Amino acid sequence: MGAPRDPGRKPPLTVHHLNQLLLVCSLVLLVAVAAVRISSRSGLPSLLVYLGIGVLMGSDGIAHIHFDNAEMTQVIGYAALVVILSEGGLGTKWKEIKPALPSASALATVGVAVSVGVTAASAHYLVGLEWRQALIIGAVVSSTDAAAVFSVLRKIPLPSRVTGTLEAESGFNDAPVVILVVAFSQAGPIEHWYVLLGEILLELAIGAAIGLAVGWLGAWGLRHVALPASGLYPIAVMAIAVTAYAAGALAHGSGFLGVYLASVVLGNAKLPHWPATRGFAEGLGWIAQIGMFVLLGLLVTPHELGDDIWPAVVIGLALTVVARPLSVVTCLLPFRVPWAEQALMSWAGLRGAVPVIVATIPMVNGVDGSRRIFNIVFVLVVVYTLVQGPTLPWLARRLGLGRGDEATDLGIESAPLERLRGHLLSVSIPPGSKMHGVEVNELRLPAGAAVTLVVRDGTSFVPMPSTMLRRGDELLVVATDPVRDATERRLRAVGKGGKLAGWLGTGNGG
Repeated sequence: MGAPRDPGRKPPLTVHHLNQLLLVCSLVLLVAVAAVRISSRSGLPSLLVYLGIGVLMGSDGIAHIHFDNAEMTQVIGYAALVVILSEGGLGTKWKEIKPALPSASALATVGVAVSVGVTAASAHYLVGLEWRQALIIGAVVSSTDAAAVFSVLRKIPLPSRVTGTLEAESGFNDAPVVILVVAFSQAGPIEHWYVLLGEILLELAIGAAIGLAVGWLGAWGLRHVALPASGLYPIAVMAIAVTAYAAGALAHGSGFLGVYLASVVLGNAKLPHWPATRGFAEGLGWIAQIGMFVLLGLLVTPHELGDDIWPAVVIGLALTVVARPLSVVTCLLPFRVPWAEQALMSWAGLRGAVPVIVATIPMVNGVDGSRRIFNIVFVLVVVYTLVQGPTLPWLARRLGLGRGDEATDLGIESAPLERLRGHLLSVSIPPGSKMHGVEVNELRLPAGAAVTLVVRDGTSFVPMPSTMLRRGDELLVVATDPVRDATERRLRAVGKGGKLAGWLGTGNGG
């Protein structure tokens, strides 16, 4: 007979527990996927639906699951944020954020400082919070949420300068906010402002350097080494992005900035099998958002929120109406941004899961009143996401900032032919492309590149020089190594400018 079991010892995990966990997780994912469709039709932000699922499963909900582990929530939230920043960086177009880098950097540093000051003062004088609690709340809610910004802005046809500024800001400002919240949550007196400023700048510099280096090395490796299976490329890309985060954090830099910059580099490097990589990253991003929001919903105890609703509304009003517009005007004044774009960027300071995750830092550190801080931030995020998210498209139309109809960019996938020193480009012509009606010889591809096959209505054929391309066609283009980039630039130029691209003011760049 075996040794007697200790009655105080927890039973070990079994396959039965695994089966239960898999059932619950799969059902939650299915409900969340269905909720995306409902939220897209109703205009309700999907993050609120996920939070609602977590609340319904929580201690006050129908499932009565008691969960109060702030440490686990913080760890899982950080991991999810790494994936979300990776997915957002991979989808960020360098040509859009490059002109916006100075303004986005100003918003992510000076803008955060202005927002923290105004919001903290409002929390102290209007709500009566102690200065430490007020500063923590001011720092927590001053970060725009990457998941919310990426998901909302890419559905709205805004000018590239606005989209680029907001996307880059949301990718940059998580780092200084986390540093500030950690500093404010530590025991003892708060450090002098110039010490905090030095720490923030140093961590940002380390994170940026590591992120750019890892992204460049990873992109170089993926473009010069042909992997044996196309499915390995998405895994490699995400592993490189996560490496940038981990290396930056271990080097006492900003891992969040590192992973975002590395992902931006990878996303603009024209890597092989890129559509598959984007689809894989987008799927991981959805899983990270769903898991993160559901977990945050579980952590909330709704019956404790009653006393914190009014303080959250007051602080949120000060943040939305005063702090955010003031930070935008202050930071964008040197760049001469039109007032309409400033107004939209003031309203588009979307909050989401990031502030709620960051609000777990004082809970983990045992700061007095940390539970109240978490509740206020949670209510603030829910209320003002309900207000800002659905009204953002309406405001963009009222301000006349819609871009109108633009030629749809081509979907180009590259597979390396390592032994032949060439590339096989798979080109899809979407409905809005101006490549429709262009003959093959009018593409004027560089010497060393040729259209070898056209797939139309399920039938493939070898085109003639006079073959006219149509919407919905899929082309196979073979290009040698030296002209691979030039070939893709030319294809994108024709897709946007038609057969006269390069002659009547339409550049050959992509």
